[in-house]
Amino acid sequence: MKTGLLLTIALALLKARLKQSVVAAAGVTFGIAMFIALISFMTGLNKMLDSLVINRTPHIRLYNAIAPSKIQPVNMAAEFGAFRNFIQSVKPKDDGKQIYNAMRIIKAIRADERVIDVAPKISTSVFFNSGTIQISGIVDGIDVELEQKLFNLNDNVIEGNISDLGVVSNSIIIGKGLADKLILNIGDMVRVTTADGEMSMLKIIGIVQFGIAEVDDVQSFTSVQTAQKLQGKAAGYITDIQVKLKNIAFAPAVSKEYARLFGVNAIDIQTANAQFETGTNVRNIIAYSVSVALLIVAGFGIYNILNMLIYEKMDTIAILKATGFSGKDVKAIFIQLSMTLGVVGGVFGVLLGYCMSLIISHISFKTTALPTIKTYPVNFELIYYVIGVGFALITTYFAGLLPARKAAKIDPVGIIRGK
Repeated sequence: MKTGLLLTIALALLKARLKQSVVAAAGVTFGIAMFIALISFMTGLNKMLDSLVINRTPHIRLYNAIAPSKIQPVNMAAEFGAFRNFIQSVKPKDDGKQIYNAMRIIKAIRADERVIDVAPKISTSVFFNSGTIQISGIVDGIDVELEQKLFNLNDNVIEGNISDLGVVSNSIIIGKGLADKLILNIGDMVRVTTADGEMSMLKIIGIVQFGIAEVDDVQSFTSVQTAQKLQGKAAGYITDIQVKLKNIAFAPAVSKEYARLFGVNAIDIQTANAQFETGTNVRNIIAYSVSVALLIVAGFGIYNILNMLIYEKMDTIAILKATGFSGKDVKAIFIQLSMTLGVVGGVFGVLLGYCMSLIISHISFKTTALPTIKTYPVNFELIYYVIGVGFALITTYFAGLLPARKAAKIDPVGIIRGK
């Protein structure tokens, strides 16, 4: 039979039970809308959380670690060279935090086509002094332009501007928690003492907040030149080299390559944030599981309605078969009926899901822990709408397949004789 004729019959059967058909389509609509809204919100939330940690973390960090020497003097002695020597209570060796030939290493890495750019950093532990109060903290000396380019640090500066670090000499940007503890504001002077006893007076030109209390209570930033001056080091003194790659997936392999090539320690972002990445994956699994369950429940609703429709339309099916429609044609009618519900529900589900996501994205979300976030985060990627509609069509197809096969096997003679 012609497809158009079969579709016309399917639509007529839908109109015969209009209320039930609307309920079935509404189930699909609700399932898709909740899938889109939930998955868009969850992935948007994950991206926001990732930005708090991963966007502020270099893909690869090169540094000098304090560790025991791999070769001990006893192993170098000729009389013990052939033996397996067991050594206990080995003291760590401190070769200093400085990366030697740092500028040459940065130049070599910057020439790598896999790299976006490289930023040097000087990290040191200090004491912040305000009257009789002394609080331990960390000062990171940064290249202002590169730090902003790679890590968008200015997005977390709630007062002042990061570019002022490169203009105002002996200046510092301190964490919000640190500023609150020391009761300091922009324009105030703070005395900073290094572990080696070097002391400097620095002017506060900004306050930064990451939304992580453990960081905001200790973290501060200054320029590379000021950090070198603070520690009494020469102009080439660098403790960390931060690398950002074009493809973050290459970070583990590239970090090992750089460690071997330049003779320094290297850690990649996957290793440094393994626990955080696990949490993101778990949240995604939960979101997809709940959303898929909603669509499956909607599929059961369609199955029940079609199953009841077959029992109520036995006469119609018998007449169709008696007038020349084959079992294959009857099966096609009920599958088209089911798919029509899926398509209609899918279209309205996409529209409703987008509207729900749009509403969520405009709901105010203000918290002192996340100063850069103004509304709830929502991810409007097209792929989620495609997945929602695709899964709904697959669900409705299989929901209609079993009743359609049952309808195709009905014996018209038995039905008519029974009447």
